[in-house]
Amino acid sequence: MTNWLDIGPLDAIAPRGARVVRTEHGCVAIFRTAEDEVFALEDRCPHKAGPLSDGIVHGKSVTCPLHNWVISLETGLAQGADKGATPTVAARVENGRVLLDAEYLKARSAA
Repeated sequence: MTNWLDIGPLDAIAPRGARVVRTEHGCVAIFRTAEDEVFALEDRCPHKAGPLSDGIVHGKSVTCPLHNWVISLETGLAQGADKGATPTVAARVENGRVLLDAEYLKARSAA
């Protein structure tokens, strides 16, 4: 059973925008698509660790602001000829609130 951490209202994240949650072991970027879907990834590009939260959200992808790598919000995988992956974190919206997988954050803290 997954425990969920309430991050805040969906409306606090602009459509095609991101919000960062800071943890002891790095940051998690929470993305909102134009269709109000929510995805979460560790906030570092697999290429040069650029902050994905500063990237451009388009469809279900984000483009890293440093070197234009395109990362799937669903899988964390680099798209096209680029190779690499960013870990994903389970996220959902319930009653207008964004929830993040608290167990993932605990596991990262224990590592």
